Amino acid sequence: MTNCLVVDDSKVIRKVARHILESLDIKVTEACDGRDALTQCEASLPDVVLLDWNMPVMSGMEFLQELSKTQMVNRPKVIFCTTENGLGHIKAAVEAGADEYVMKPFDRDTLESKLQIVGVI
Repeated sequence: MTNCLVVDDSKVIRKVARHILESLDIKVTEACDGRDALTQCEASLPDVVLLDWNMPVMSGMEFLQELSKTQMVNRPKVIFCTTENGLGHIKAAVEAGADEYVMKPFDRDTLESKLQIVGVI
């Protein structure tokens, strides 16, 4: 079963994402910020990370930069999930190591297609 770590400071977004992902038979864990997500990744790597951009403690970009520094055999796929839709943000995310990008609000079809693009479903 595919494992997804949903990283967002919004409990509502985490709940919506969980509902969608579980309907796709994906096991979900949650983190409320990048630091929490990094700790969880060090303990057990997910297959994919659904990552918010703007969060307290550690932003999505900071998380992605730290994740890239770690020595891991199978780096998880990373899908940035954010309201930041400028071309500059998208380019920065991809350059930092994001595999895909999805805009909030998202629906099941959009999220499912992004997961297919990165090859986790």
